[in-house]
Amino acid sequence: MKMTEEDKRSGRMRISNTYEGYVTLWQELEHTRQCFERQCRRFCVRRVMQEWLGNRATDDLIWEICMRAEWNGQEIHGFDLLPPPATHPRIHRELLRALVMVTHGIGKHSVNLRALDKAYDQVFPGSNALNVDRKRRKNNDRKVKCQ
Repeated sequence: MKMTEEDKRSGRMRISNTYEGYVTLWQELEHTRQCFERQCRRFCVRRVMQEWLGNRATDDLIWEICMRAEWNGQEIHGFDLLPPPATHPRIHRELLRALVMVTHGIGKHSVNLRALDKAYDQVFPGSNALNVDRKRRKNNDRKVKCQ
C-alpha cells in the first residue's frame, strides 16, 4: 500500500489508527528518510509532514504535532534533525503517535500503541526494540527455562 507520487503531491496520506495503517506509516517513514538522504535534504518533522500531507501541512498543524510528540521530557521542534527510525525508534514512535492524534482528533490514550509497536517489529525486524524492558524480561525467562 505504497503512496503514489500523485498521492504525495495532493497530500492524500492515509493515516489510520490500525495495525495496517501503522505498518504503512513506518514503511513510509523509512522510505522518506532514504529519499531525503539521496536528495541531501534534511530529515526533520517539518519536511516529513510537508512530504506526506502536502498543502495540509500548515505551520499550525506541524506545531501541534511537535507539541504532542514529547520525547524524554523535551519537545521536538520542526527543524530538529531526526535520527534513523531503525536505530532510534522511540522518538519516531512519539512522532507517529502525535500525527495520528492530531489528524484524527483523538486523545493520547486512544492511540493503539500495541498495534504501533507490533508494526515497528514487522517493518524493522532486526533493529532496536521499542520496549527494552519487555525484551529483557523475555530473554531472562528463556535463560531460566534453559537451565
